[in-house]
Amino acid sequence: RMINLSELTPYILCSICKGYFIDATTITECLHTFCKSCIVRHFYYSNRCPKCNIVVHQTQPLYNIRLDRQLQDIVYKLVVNLEEREKKQMHDFYKERGLEVPKPAVPQPVPVSRGRPRKVLGSVFRIPPELDISILLEFIGANEGTGNFKPLEKKFVRVSGEATIGHVEKFLRRKMDLDPACQVDIICGDHLLEHYQTLREIRQAIGESAVQ
Repeated sequence: RMINLSELTPYILCSICKGYFIDATTITECLHTFCKSCIVRHFYYSNRCPKCNIVVHQTQPLYNIRLDRQLQDIVYKLVVNLEEREKKQMHDFYKERGLEVPKPAVPQPVPVSRGRPRKVLGSVFRIPPELDISILLEFIGANEGTGNFKPLEKKFVRVSGEATIGHVEKFLRRKMDLDPACQVDIICGDHLLEHYQTLREIRQAIGESAVQ
């Protein structure tokens, strides 16, 4: 039988923005789904699921979310022109800011080895796969002795690509004992970064050197 889209709407709407799912992202603890940007922004202020109020993770709730590509494909198939409109908005967003539009990820072919398989020695310490970004933090003005700030003990930090600039600011405030009234601007090259931007999005938009 034919099904009216209004019957399916409650299952493909984000309860935060009340719009159709964009980059549908599911919390692994309770399996509730939201737009990626909505849930990332929500976790900047809270570590609880906005739908059922369960504690997702005590300190790093972004570790417990996963993109739901199958659900997103279903939404794009159900809602006419939604994918095209979203791509156009993203394209316009980057162009207006003079940034390179991120290209879709292309799966890389797996090389086929010949002969006897070689034994690969694994390292003793393995970095968890979710910590996929290394960032280099530098305090502009530190050499000139700007202000009386506690220096950063380590400027290289390994974090999740899902972390936002807001999370980086929180980290800096805590490590440098900054006053709450102190304004923190985080820049990458000539770009002033926004709180909601994730490190992975920045790397895709500006390039591998972006995280420095």
